[in-house]
Amino acid sequence: MPTEFIPMEESSHKPKSSALEEGLMYTDTLSKFKLFAGFHQGELESLVGLSDVITVPAGTEIVKEGDPGYCMFVILSGKAKVFQKVAADEVPLAELAAGDFFGEVSLVDDGVRSASVLATEECRLLKITRMVIGILAGIQPSAAIQLLAAIGRSLVQRLRAGNQKYLDVLLAGHVPGSLPQ
Repeated sequence: MPTEFIPMEESSHKPKSSALEEGLMYTDTLSKFKLFAGFHQGELESLVGLSDVITVPAGTEIVKEGDPGYCMFVILSGKAKVFQKVAADEVPLAELAAGDFFGEVSLVDDGVRSASVLATEECRLLKITRMVIGILAGIQPSAAIQLLAAIGRSLVQRLRAGNQKYLDVLLAGHVPGSLPQ
């Protein structure tokens, strides 16, 4: 009786040494990113080993505003844009490149995605889920603490920048001393 051939995923054809070399390449890349400053090689290896590396073609909507989130992404290579929909228009919020990350709010909040992210070039992404953070906390607690602290610092910086933009908009429409109380 003939057997049906089911092709395996491309990544499963790689020999173990190739997968190991690829993992080391990612840890080397991550070590150059601000988010991972201060991480030891072993901590980065654990994170990469627990996480998924995915490739998305240009034009792919990686996350969609309003969808539930459970993970963040670190851009290893490529470019993406962050935007929100207002009526039928896209309002650009940021341009992202290698070393940037997005979706981190979903690691600490059960809310929906606050913006969409579209790959403007082919992107290679490190996908870090809540489960990965939990497992990392069990095997490399210092790495999990460092990562969450770095994410927290980033969120605070973004909040401060947003507050300043809001204040600038308010001040643009008012003379000093005439702001509503």
